[in-house]
Amino acid sequence: MNTFEIAAKMEQEAIAFYRKCAEKTANPVGKKMFLSIVEDEQYHFECALSMKESARQFTPSATTPLEDMKKIFDDHKEEMLAKVPSTADELEALKIAMKMEQEAIAFYKKALTLAANAKEKHFFDCLIKDEEEHFHIFQNTYSFLEDSGNWFMWEEKGIVEG
Repeated sequence: MNTFEIAAKMEQEAIAFYRKCAEKTANPVGKKMFLSIVEDEQYHFECALSMKESARQFTPSATTPLEDMKKIFDDHKEEMLAKVPSTADELEALKIAMKMEQEAIAFYKKALTLAANAKEKHFFDCLIKDEEEHFHIFQNTYSFLEDSGNWFMWEEKGIVEG
C-alpha cells in the first residue's frame, strides 16, 4: 500500500468515526461541527485518491477548517450559549478525535519528508495544516464542554478581580 492509499484509508476511517459522532451528539452545534469536519475529511479522501494518479493536480479547499467552524459558531451563537450538558460519551469522542488528528498529523509529516515532488509536498503540507486545525477545534470544544467557565475566562482573556 502506498502513502496515498494509506492516507485515503485514514481519511475513510475518520469520515466514518466523525459521522457516528454527529449522529450521537445531542448538541445541534456539535452535530454541525462534526459534519463540517466530515466534509473536510471527505475532500482529503478524494484528493488522496486523485493524487495516486500522478497526472491529477491537487487544489486546496477554498476555506480552512477554522473558517468553516467560525461561520458555524457565528451562525449559532444563541444555541451555544443555551448550555446543553455534554455527556461522558461526547467528551470521550472528542478525546478520540484529538488522538486521531494527532496520528494523522504525525503520518502526514513523515509523508511530507518522503514526498517525491513539489506537488506531493504541497498536498501533505495542506493536509497537515487542516488536521492541525481539526485538532485545535476538537481541543477547544473539549475545553468548552468540560469547563465552560474557565474556557470563557481564557478565550475571552477575562481578568479576575479580587
